[in-house]
Amino acid sequence: MSEPVGWPREWLRGVLDVAVLAVLCRGPTYGYAIATELVDAGLGVIKGGTLYPLLGRLEDAGHVKVEWRPGEGGPGRKFYALTDDGHEHARRQARAWAEFTHTTARVTEALTMAASKGN
Repeated sequence: MSEPVGWPREWLRGVLDVAVLAVLCRGPTYGYAIATELVDAGLGVIKGGTLYPLLGRLEDAGHVKVEWRPGEGGPGRKFYALTDDGHEHARRQARAWAEFTHTTARVTEALTMAASKGN
């Protein structure tokens, strides 16, 4: 696992939907595993009180389907998987996020250059 990063909360709110969709694009998984992948990716700890409502919204929108699976030696788990519409939604969100980050990088380029020069 990577070291925790102190990203501003506003930034995480902006990227969390697309990050969760990206994890779900790799196949069905459960909430704790999603949160662990996000930590490993460097986004930091995403609390259940943030993650599970987001998954519920994706389910309500028809982007995610839910399936209870028996646990191995423990309680069952709720697995989340993208629907066909969810895969298309994920692709659209990824394209939009890439465009947004490109625009943001362009807007902040002068700051980045000044910071690298020590100004």
